Amino acid sequence: MTFHLIALRQSRRLKTVAAAAAMLLASSGASAINLQQAYQQALQNDPTYRAAFYENQSGKENAILGRAGLLPNVQANYNASKNRADIQTPTSVTEPEYISRVSTIQLRQALFNVDAYARFKQGKAQAMLSDQMFSVRGQELLLRVIGAYFDALFTDEQVALIQAQRDAYMEQSAVNERLLKHGEGTRTDVLEVQARLELAEAQLIEAKDNQATARNALSGMVGGDIGTLVGLNDTFRMLPLAPTGVEEWKALALKQNPELAAQTLALEVAKQEILKARAGHAPRLDFVASYSKNTSETINTYNQESTVRAIGIQLNVPLYAGGAVNATSRQAVAGLERARADLQAKTDKALIEVSKQFSAVQSGTAKVNALNRAVESSNLLIKATEQSIKGGVRINLDLLNAQQQLFTAKRDLAQARYGYLLASLRLRAAAGTLGSDDVNRLASYFR
Repeated sequence: MTFHLIALRQSRRLKTVAAAAAMLLASSGASAINLQQAYQQALQNDPTYRAAFYENQSGKENAILGRAGLLPNVQANYNASKNRADIQTPTSVTEPEYISRVSTIQLRQALFNVDAYARFKQGKAQAMLSDQMFSVRGQELLLRVIGAYFDALFTDEQVALIQAQRDAYMEQSAVNERLLKHGEGTRTDVLEVQARLELAEAQLIEAKDNQATARNALSGMVGGDIGTLVGLNDTFRMLPLAPTGVEEWKALALKQNPELAAQTLALEVAKQEILKARAGHAPRLDFVASYSKNTSETINTYNQESTVRAIGIQLNVPLYAGGAVNATSRQAVAGLERARADLQAKTDKALIEVSKQFSAVQSGTAKVNALNRAVESSNLLIKATEQSIKGGVRINLDLLNAQQQLFTAKRDLAQARYGYLLASLRLRAAAGTLGSDDVNRLASYFR
């Protein structure tokens, strides 16, 4: 009878493990943080994302830099120098000292410049490429933050589950010692529980180490102490995929995946690099206008002031550059082919990722449903084992194994739920549809 009461207590303890973990995760306070808050703080504080932000700010300037070659270039120059001359004539020698001044302002406007046009097109492509890469980094941040949040939650649940299991073993160990002392138990029962207890202690130490590591990783992203994390709802339900077919997801990826869009722009940048290289053989025609005011510019204009206004065109025709233009062109062509190969590789990778994550979502749904049933069955098994022990059919070890089975099922169920949610997000990332709205949608799964 005594043993049956203790078994009943253990059963109740394990049945409330999930509730205990939920209370631990849902307890709120000034330091509580939910998924949306973690993401918003990471947008402000994550060092990797901040570096990407400033990289994008820098990349946007390429459009202006490329356009500059097509716009007028205005320069102003001023020169003042003190001069001393020796002037000899058949009748005299003079040594005048004077200050010469030259002030010039010049405007140059490209009329025909292949290099400038190529730089303009390339600058626009580089700026758009920078925006697409920033979009990729944004999706990566979202996945990193949510993954780290899930890892931290899972380690919290692990600690709570193992702690509850250890406490149950401690209670049963004390009871077995009392039963053995009064001649009602066996040494085998004592040793079995003691072995499980020591293993649970070791597992708890490891779980707490993993918990600290996971929380530190999340803290580094959000830029501060994360406090208490808001956990999953008690009722967890999977939502149907939209679209429902993998081919439709692949079509979305080909249209919207930001990494593919970025590589397409990299291809355009490489094409303009070829045009820039070949521009070394092309003539350049500029419109030039200048205004110059001179005082004693040379010895021949000593003590004279002049104002010169000039307007005209200037033609430069390259003839030979030692083979540099041809070599640079061949390098640019090779760069274009490499960009094409990279685009094909990334396209294949994106389509494979879509298929992988689509399958992961589908299998995750089945896995969560199966593990829900496993948890229910494990609870029933514990009840049946308790009744069998009462009837003398089962022994202490059978109850320990049933409790371990329940613990494993609960752990695997928590892991499967997080895996399902992550797979759905990674699918959207591969298709190029992942955004901040998905964080709000995901928040409905949490308290």
